[in-house]
Formats: sequence, C-alpha cells, structure tokens
Amino acid sequence: MALKFKCPFSYSLHCVSEGDSCEFGSQKYLVLCGFEVSCEFGSSKYYALCGFGGILSCGLTHTAVVPLDLVKCRLQVNPDKYKSIGNGFSVTVKEDGVRGLAKGWAPTFIGYSMQGLCKFGFYEVFKIFYSDLLGEENTYLWRTSLYLAASASAEFFADIALAPMEAVKVRIQTQPGYANTLRQCVPKMFAEEGLWAFYKGVVPLWMRQIPYTMMKFACFERTVETLYKYVVPKPRSECSKSEQLVVTFVAGYIAGVFCAIVSHPADSVVSVLNKEKGSTAVQVLKKLGPKGVWKGLVARIIMIGTLTALQWFIYDSVKVYFRLPRPPPPEMPESLKKKLGLTD
Repeated sequence: MALKFKCPFSYSLHCVSEGDSCEFGSQKYLVLCGFEVSCEFGSSKYYALCGFGGILSCGLTHTAVVPLDLVKCRLQVNPDKYKSIGNGFSVTVKEDGVRGLAKGWAPTFIGYSMQGLCKFGFYEVFKIFYSDLLGEENTYLWRTSLYLAASASAEFFADIALAPMEAVKVRIQTQPGYANTLRQCVPKMFAEEGLWAFYKGVVPLWMRQIPYTMMKFACFERTVETLYKYVVPKPRSECSKSEQLVVTFVAGYIAGVFCAIVSHPADSVVSVLNKEKGSTAVQVLKKLGPKGVWKGLVARIIMIGTLTALQWFIYDSVKVYFRLPRPPPPEMPESLKKKLGLTD
C-alpha cells in the first residue's frame, strides 16, 4: 500500500512503498533527507507556532506604524482639517504633542495580535484542509483558488477577533477628547452603546480585510513562485536562509501594494463608521461618495506595503527560528505530468 505525505505543497510529491523505515513527509524522513525540522508539518505544534508567528508579525508591525495609521484615519474622517499626510502630522503634533502620535497603540497591539494569530494560524489549517479535499493534482492546478479560499476563511475569524479593539482604536484616534487610553475608552463605549459598539464595524471589516487578505496571501504565494522561477538565479533549495528571507520581503511588499488598493474603500468606511454613533455602512458609503472613499490612499499604500513586507519577513523568520517545515514553491505532480504527456 502506498503512503503519501498529506500536503501536496511540501518538498516532493512521490509515494513511498510499504516496508520503508519511515513515512514520507514525517519528521524522521525530513531529518534523514537533511531537513532539520522541530515538528511534523500540519501538527498541533506546527499550527501553534504559526499562530505565534502571526501574533508577532501583525501585532508588532501594526503597533510600529500607529503614527501613520492615526494620520491616515484622520485624513479619512476629517479631510477638511487634515489636508495631506504632512499636514496631518503637523496638526497632530501641534495639538497633542509628539506623544499624541502614539494614541491608540494599546488597542492596536492587542487587536492585531489576535488578528495575526487567527489570520496566519487558520490560513495554514485551511490550506491543508482544502488541499486534502481537492487532492494532489487539483491542488496544483487550482492552487491560486486554494490560496484565496484558505485566506478568506481565515480572515473571517480573524476579523471577529480584531473588531472590538479596532473600534476602540479608531474612537481614540479620531475623536479628540473622547478618551486617551484603552482603559478610559472601553467602559465609556460600553456605557453609551453596549456590546454593539465593539462589533458594529465587523461587516465593514470583512469588506476591507477579506479582499485584503485574499490578495495578501495569493499574491504573495504566486509572487514567491515567480521570483524563484524567473528572477532568483538558483533553486530555493540552494539559497541560504537569509537569501530566502530577502525573497520573502520583496514578495511581501509587492503583495502589500495590491492589498492596499483593493481594500482601501472599505477601510475608509470602517474609519468613519467607528467615529460616528448610530451610522450604518451604507449611510457612510453614500456620505463619502466615489472620491471620498479613496482619501488617504497614498498613506495607506506606504503603510500597508511596508507592513505586509515586514509581516511576511517576521512570519518566515519565526518559521526559520523554530525550524518549522517550510515547503518550497509547488511543482507539478509526476502523475499530472504523465497525464499531460510531459514525461515518459
């Protein structure tokens, strides 16, 4: 009876026969082949460490760019006062001092750490789950669709985890005098609007984050594949860990630019919605109009491009540090090559 490694994205796609000393794709197999890994691909430990990588990649990067995010949000909700990125920084520092640029850092760190845990952790779960449903050959043929489906599924849950802290962050950043800290803002919002205050933005978050994440993961995966195929002068297996991380960073930045563009209109709606009491997403969309939803796009491209590149770099670095299995770019299965007449 032939045994197969359960993930078609990993290493090689050949079967091994009964009687061999270990199962193909097992930890022992990878060690014997020279792959130093700390756990099985798709194991509970693997998923847990991927989730930890997501916490670091999203929590740290979003917190680092809080000043730019604050100005971006104010550009979206009050364009008459904040004319541009430079003017937004100038007005904020003049009114609140340099410390004012850090408003909202606590809910940003907590919220995006939780989002990162779900985004990256569940992406790995759903990618393997959908791959098993499709089978080896269809996984390769439909890999872009698989990336899109897995990332969308993961982000659905990630946004539920993010929504409360996102609402608090935007309220602190866009309503001067309302609250300066997380501890001040949460009880005040709950007293005024109840639990709904923290989740009224979840649907616009889905509108913003699901297309963003689909682009982030699918574009990244295919860009990495393209870079190794056409740009990097040697196979990934011959690249050093630092060279592989450079490819990760470049692919992440390219993906980030597209992410910012496809998700910006919904981001504008979320910013205004969390500022105004009693508004709905449809009302805000009508109020902003076709031009209004694109306010702050340049700031967001800079922020999201840098963020996405750093997130993928940190996430991949965590995998390297903990010696997690890191499958190379997918290759066409031998069985499919035979069907297509590409091999004897």
